[in-house]
Amino acid sequence: MNLSKHMEFIFLGALALIGASAAATAAVPALMAPLAPTAYIETIQQDDIPAVVVVSAKRLTAEEKAALGK
Repeated sequence: MNLSKHMEFIFLGALALIGASAAATAAVPALMAPLAPTAYIETIQQDDIPAVVVVSAKRLTAEEKAALGK
């Protein structure tokens, strides 16, 4: 089969495939929007109080450290 004779057909087929897949993926967010969970976040603006971040964790035992080292 001479590939150069069919190059236009291959190009048009690839173009149609790309166009169809782009249209299909563009429609997905519109269809899934009612199913998506909505986050309600409330922030309080306090300029006089600095932000405080508390990080707490327990230390690993020797067995846990050895298990992570593998």
